[in-house]
Amino acid sequence: MKSFLRLAAIAATAFTQPAFAQLSKPEAKMAATIDAEYERSVALLEKLVNQNSGTMNFEGVRAVADMMRAELEPLGFRLQWIDMAKAGRAGHLVASKAGKKGTKKLLLIAHLDTVFEADSPFQKFVRKGEEAEGPGAGDDKGGMVVIVAALRAMQAAGTLKDANIEIHMTGDEEDAGDPIDVARAPLIAAGKVADVALDFEGLSIEDGKDMGVIARRSSNSWKLEVRGVTGHSSLIFDDTYGDGAAFELARIIHRFRTELPEQNLTFNVGLMTAGQEAGIDSDGIRASAKGKTNIIPGVALARGDFRTLSEEQSARVRGKMEAIVGASAPRTSAKISFDPGSYPAMAPTGGNKALLAKLNGVNRDLGLGEQLPLDPLKRGAGDISFVANDVDGLVGLGTYSRGDHAPGETVDLASIKRQAKRAAILMTRLSREKAP
Repeated sequence: MKSFLRLAAIAATAFTQPAFAQLSKPEAKMAATIDAEYERSVALLEKLVNQNSGTMNFEGVRAVADMMRAELEPLGFRLQWIDMAKAGRAGHLVASKAGKKGTKKLLLIAHLDTVFEADSPFQKFVRKGEEAEGPGAGDDKGGMVVIVAALRAMQAAGTLKDANIEIHMTGDEEDAGDPIDVARAPLIAAGKVADVALDFEGLSIEDGKDMGVIARRSSNSWKLEVRGVTGHSSLIFDDTYGDGAAFELARIIHRFRTELPEQNLTFNVGLMTAGQEAGIDSDGIRASAKGKTNIIPGVALARGDFRTLSEEQSARVRGKMEAIVGASAPRTSAKISFDPGSYPAMAPTGGNKALLAKLNGVNRDLGLGEQLPLDPLKRGAGDISFVANDVDGLVGLGTYSRGDHAPGETVDLASIKRQAKRAAILMTRLSREKAP
């Protein structure tokens, strides 16, 4: 009778707990390690968050890099600090380890910096049960903690030694250095020799379900300058004075609104000014103007952005905008320029979809739900886009959080476990595949 009760209890336990029947012994070991080290992971997150690393706090960014160095070196990684003074930023931390020859090389992407600078009043990690508030708690210090938790689990299970991995933790994801081709040169080079890119920014959730991210839209900035003939307002629209700069700016913006819309495109005018005199500061965030109601504006300026799902779409939109700007009204001229520091797009390629299918294989074996592709309109630009043309990738392997980029940013601490298990098992399986 006692034996029967014992067997019944075991059966009940098996029924109520997730079944990991499809996990190998090393994979089950990884999942158990991540659960056992949960509080260690939370303690690491608290340490990282309590060190301010606003993009322009170079000392703070380097301090967080040193904390990550202390986590990764014991795992067998070789660490390199790449100074970015030439791009006006602190720099990047790169960690690499060689594994079994002939197998896929994995590129992991995260970032050291946050939007909260040293003078922000929001500075401390505050735990509230299974949640915690703090600057960068989700974006992206939570992502870095997931990386460490996953790698430690792989080491405990004996799967890390054979994995070819390079980790790029940029120091300026929130405010990229200038020129951007210099600031992102190390990451771009890494993408050209990698076989898979995994981005550890935050997990996306919709209607309570974890989503997969296989695409990110671009971020392109533009500047518009319009010139007209200034004079007394009673003469506007005649053959000598024409339409004036303000009406010409309005014509251009109206045509943008009516002629540009297409699927997966958004565009915005963030700043405008016009007058007898007008200007925008060097930071592009403050406008000034001087004029009177009876003077035709001689200058009008605007700044804005547009976001696309592919580089082909970006080129097409730029062409449309240039054509609209070039159709000048009488006695006016206009020119539009595009910021060379724009973020490219990450298109939803077949390779990215195949990677998501592999992640969903991990989900099934963990007893987790399928992650459907997130609508790319709901995800902004990110560092993985700089390698998207060279390597297949996934985004959103970091923690789930809400209120990012604002005081009160809150991370779901329990998501560390879920995401680290997914990452550890996915990386182990990918690392056993032959390189192309």
